[in-house]
Amino acid sequence: MNPLVTILICLAACCLIMAAVWLWATRITNAGVVDVFWAFNFPVVAVLLYFFADGFEQRKLLICVMVLIAGSRLGIHLWRRVIGHLDKEEGRYEQLRKEWAPNEDFKFFMFFQFQGISNVLLSAPFFLIAFNKEPQINVLEYIAVGIWLVAVVGEAMSDWQLDHFKKDPKNKGEVCDIGLWNYSRHPNYFFQSLMWIAYFLFALTAPLGWIAVLSPAIILYLLFKVTGIPATEEQSLRSKGDKYRKYQQTTSVFVPWFKKS
Repeated sequence: MNPLVTILICLAACCLIMAAVWLWATRITNAGVVDVFWAFNFPVVAVLLYFFADGFEQRKLLICVMVLIAGSRLGIHLWRRVIGHLDKEEGRYEQLRKEWAPNEDFKFFMFFQFQGISNVLLSAPFFLIAFNKEPQINVLEYIAVGIWLVAVVGEAMSDWQLDHFKKDPKNKGEVCDIGLWNYSRHPNYFFQSLMWIAYFLFALTAPLGWIAVLSPAIILYLLFKVTGIPATEEQSLRSKGDKYRKYQQTTSVFVPWFKKS
């Protein structure tokens, strides 16, 4: 199928899903559900590409499986986190609701649609990979798969350690500083970024593969400047105060590499 038509099909699917999620979020007054379906939309794109793209079959299958594993794992993790308190909106979105009043519903609709558009924009590596007709998977692509595997395991470990910490009643109101969180304030974001770098490397040998650099660049920009680290740290400072300030002084903001003295 024509690549442009395939892109439009994926865009329509993601935006329709986000419109339905917005209706649900409006009904339950919890915009946090957008994070869950933002993660699940990537597997949707991957499956559509598997059926509609005309690239090398083994390469299409490989990237489809990779995105299904990573996107589904993240989506299920976020779902478990959100479903436990559907009646209580996450602090970041509570703050946005206050800032966007009295037109918060419309602004959240536009926000949800932007998330759907971002799913397709960030999927640039998947499109390039799925339409790559080269009948052999090369060394760089296998290296990218290895980096992706490290990233998926690292992100899953980070999420598990944080969940394990939060489930202990003794840790209520405390800052998670166990495992990878003892070295980085955002190890989950680090490994998610590494995952997108792996997707870029996988796409690099495809025609126009350099375009895929947009995905990790956008992810890093969002994490460092918009909805990731700034919003998360602001909320942590509001909820944990001096405990989190002390944690900031002893840990790396991003890379889980060393513990500050």
